[in-house]
Amino acid sequence: MSISVNSPITLISVTAFVAVFIVLLPLIDRRVCSRLGLNLQHGLSENANADALLRLRQLVLYLVFFLYLAAFLMIVFFSRTSSDTYLVHVAPLQDLYNAVETDRGLVDVLVTIFREGIVEGLSHIEIIRPQDIVQVYLNVMLFVPMGYLLPYVFGWFRARARIRPVMACFFISVTTENMQLIFRRGLYDLDDLLSNTLGGLIGQMLFLSIAYVVTHPDWKRELRAYHRWQRHARHMTLYPFARRIGLSRTTLFAASDEAVWSFYVDKLGFRVKKQILPLDRAETRFLLTMGSSQVEVICYNQPRQIPPQKLTISARSLTKIKKRLEKNDIRVGSFYRDPYTDLRCLSFTGPDGVLITVIEQP
Repeated sequence: MSISVNSPITLISVTAFVAVFIVLLPLIDRRVCSRLGLNLQHGLSENANADALLRLRQLVLYLVFFLYLAAFLMIVFFSRTSSDTYLVHVAPLQDLYNAVETDRGLVDVLVTIFREGIVEGLSHIEIIRPQDIVQVYLNVMLFVPMGYLLPYVFGWFRARARIRPVMACFFISVTTENMQLIFRRGLYDLDDLLSNTLGGLIGQMLFLSIAYVVTHPDWKRELRAYHRWQRHARHMTLYPFARRIGLSRTTLFAASDEAVWSFYVDKLGFRVKKQILPLDRAETRFLLTMGSSQVEVICYNQPRQIPPQKLTISARSLTKIKKRLEKNDIRVGSFYRDPYTDLRCLSFTGPDGVLITVIEQP
């Protein structure tokens, strides 16, 4: 994708706009939410109208992303005229290579910089096509907001903020270049894929180092605690497999299989993956699933004292979950704060006094 540059003012303006936008967005967001008593970490908010205000905040973020996307499409598509031929440039970094001349080899220049300093090393480099360097720079800057806004606005990207945004930027760049080629609006350039992906990576790193830090005041304490655990656990048994381990099954006990079926299957919507009826016992065993989570329920089918039990699950959109629970005649308490994570929770009671807690996912 080609961006025409007529003056240095364009270069300065683009850089200043991106820098100010990246710094001001989280600062304004945090300040406004703090004034309104809104918790940005999915904890319990002080404002009684927090749900409506948080939805409004999300709509504003969607609007910001939409405005950026509109400007992006204007630059890469609608500001161009269709050409008569298909234009393709697949020589990687050739324009940058042709943009500079050196009286020494690149390795010698790097050695000079290392031994004699940057000024002396750069004195052996002459820029003969500055417009090519500016072109690459602006293509990088075009995707910095993309890599920054994707995890800021969308929870799916935020959940894996170290890999998903930059991968999305790469695929968006590939799609953009192919659309430009198909409609003959601009040049299909392999350098653009590299510079766009680099811009997305920079935006992703800026989100982690600026936006996340500003909107999560406790990040230092959390990071120190994580590093302490890492130093202790790296020599322990399961540490090498930690990323692949997940708690997938919980076991509950019940008195009646009819109550289990009525509550967990008919009201909550669990799927019965398997039901076992042992011939030598009166009990019934269920394996209930919801996504990747599994709940084993052992029903005695006879009067029996069952000790207190708890089932804790995590989910998003607790307000909607609460409304759907109440719609199915399940009494739900008020939202409260989880003492371990400070996340927002709600609780309700299932058959045999099982206390079911739902914790809102970040």
